[in-house]
Amino acid sequence: MGNGNEIFPEDIFISLKDLLGMEHLAQHFSLLARKQKVNSILGGKHASKLRGRGLDFEEVRNYVNGDDIRNIDWKVTARTHQTHTRVFTEEKEKPALIVVDQSKSMLFGSQKYTKSVVAAQLAAMVAFRILKQGDRVGGLVFADEGIDIIFPKRDRKNILRFFEMIVKRNHELAASSPVIFEEALNQTIKKTRNIVTHDFLVVVISDFLRYSPKLIKFIAQISQHNDVLLAKVTDPMEWQIPNIKFVAGDRESQAFIDGENKDLRESLQNRFKSDFEKFKLAMKKHRVPLFSINTIIPVEVQLKDIFKGAGR
Repeated sequence: MGNGNEIFPEDIFISLKDLLGMEHLAQHFSLLARKQKVNSILGGKHASKLRGRGLDFEEVRNYVNGDDIRNIDWKVTARTHQTHTRVFTEEKEKPALIVVDQSKSMLFGSQKYTKSVVAAQLAAMVAFRILKQGDRVGGLVFADEGIDIIFPKRDRKNILRFFEMIVKRNHELAASSPVIFEEALNQTIKKTRNIVTHDFLVVVISDFLRYSPKLIKFIAQISQHNDVLLAKVTDPMEWQIPNIKFVAGDRESQAFIDGENKDLRESLQNRFKSDFEKFKLAMKKHRVPLFSINTIIPVEVQLKDIFKGAGR
């Protein structure tokens, strides 16, 4: 890319070829399984549902002659002692917006991939999957030096431009400086609101390290009229600090971590876990599903496990 990335180890950055290679892996899972409850595919007790294209449940009403008996709601019928039927309406198109984080905190990986690479791979797989399902798909790339937007279209060239922006921002991480988070968040929220109206699928891929009340409020608001799915990218070292002394950093700054100090090690681990649990609880309150992707196991393997049974 001409910015000195060649001095970094392998798997630190992503390429357009890598992202295009995700296409054949996108057939093994579905984010829009028609009858799939979130609590059955994500393991959390969410009451929401990721709605696919097809028939969408609308209401339960009294049964009348001519109704399809296959739609009788036997639980309501037993409770009321009157025959009730479920009413469905044809669901409208569900365009998608994929928000992918390529900011400085994502340039971290302790063993295999960086979080930024995993986020890019996941974004590509989601984009290909949605396109294969026939819906419009676009993207927003959140980076240290700007925000890029690709408006949703039902067009392969459109996601190619999205991938090009991801790759560009990913490689800029080598020399970028962290932004003021609140300012960047304000811009991201503003631009997202300009695109997302209602009946969208919004997939946000980030490490969510900087939990913000404003971010939580925004996700809650946008989930009222859209399906929102959050993918948290994590690295094992965030959950389990190694029991050694080590230096962590990049080319510009370093930090000495005394992992042999049990109190320090446990404090860092507990803070990470506590922040994540609070964020997860807030999302559960607003019925927004959240799942984790790590930087070690291939993304496609993790997705097949998370969304097992929701694919073809």
